[in-house]
Amino acid sequence: MENLVKKEELKMLMPKRVKRRKVFRGRMTGKATRGNTLAYGSYGMVACEPCWIKSNQIEAARIAMTRYIRRGGKVWIKIFPDKPVTKKPAETRMGSGKGSPEFWVAVVKPGRVLFEIEGVSEATAKEALRLAGHKLPCKVKFVKKEDDKGGVKDEN
Repeated sequence: MENLVKKEELKMLMPKRVKRRKVFRGRMTGKATRGNTLAYGSYGMVACEPCWIKSNQIEAARIAMTRYIRRGGKVWIKIFPDKPVTKKPAETRMGSGKGSPEFWVAVVKPGRVLFEIEGVSEATAKEALRLAGHKLPCKVKFVKKEDDKGGVKDEN
């Protein structure tokens, strides 16, 4: 009975292998200098504030978008969670080294394009990206590609 009612496991984004298992926390100051233009699609979602986006949040946003557009159009995920975040077990005393890696995050700065959509109407793209934005921990805005160059045109 358990085999028949088995849920599908979500395939989370994570690197296949890394050079270092544990990394420093780092800083998220400044604006995004790379990945801040629409490269593939006509419409996109841009981060308005710095944040760490977990792999399961990226997956939840992707599912929300693809469910709304129902096999129409194409979706690009422009961020990848390549930073491991460590956590010490609950009720552990101070000291005794750094905790073990628990999850993976993508470091996002303001201006970074998170997702892009192509092949759907503007209204559909706007609603799909709005639904996806609710799954993310930072404020986002909808943008569309300018006709003359590859930059982004703010809709809000």
